[in-house]
Amino acid sequence: MGLEYDIVSIGALSRNRMWNETEPRRAGHATTTLVRDGKATILVDPGLPAEVLAQRLEERTGLRPEQIDTVFLTNFRPVHRRALSLFSSATWLMHEPEIEAMRAHLEEIDQRVAASEDDVKRLVRDELALLSRIQAAPDKLTPSVHLFPTAGVTPGAAGLLLASPTYTIMIAGDAIISRGYYEAGRIFDQVASVDEAQESFKEIIEIADEIVPGHDNVFRVVGR
Repeated sequence: MGLEYDIVSIGALSRNRMWNETEPRRAGHATTTLVRDGKATILVDPGLPAEVLAQRLEERTGLRPEQIDTVFLTNFRPVHRRALSLFSSATWLMHEPEIEAMRAHLEEIDQRVAASEDDVKRLVRDELALLSRIQAAPDKLTPSVHLFPTAGVTPGAAGLLLASPTYTIMIAGDAIISRGYYEAGRIFDQVASVDEAQESFKEIIEIADEIVPGHDNVFRVVGR
């Protein structure tokens, strides 16, 4: 089996500015993608609740959670990892700058929160424990699957570039949030750095033939 991918679940935004929505209208969740390269199985952004995603995975790919080798997170936002615990036997990967930035952020909160705020401290420490399980992603996950940094939306966000000799597919995460945002030339509303997010957006549309956005279905790049 060569390089191929399947959209396991099409994501959604809780509030879509392209539809003139000013308040949350639905439960947001990331697009989940399965990448297969040879015998390797890589699941990207398991954003649905675990029970639902297990069903979708079987429906769309015929695989069970224990057959997934690797889970890759494009960023550490909760809507990208709701079902992460479902894949306890897999290796969990994320771009190292995202791991470092999220650890620093959580440790700062832990130090700032008063000792009496037990619930907040427990939540922060649970997040730190989860983060400690995630390993730094290599530059190449397989011969045809490359790490592609997309800083901006979060400090260390990264997508995956699926490369063949004549065609490229970019699993972009929130660097390109949806087809509507892409067509409007617009980055996501919630970013860590506007300048970096705009640069990542430009780089993706320059290199990709197809884009899997963070919260929408796959689409072809105009003119490719």
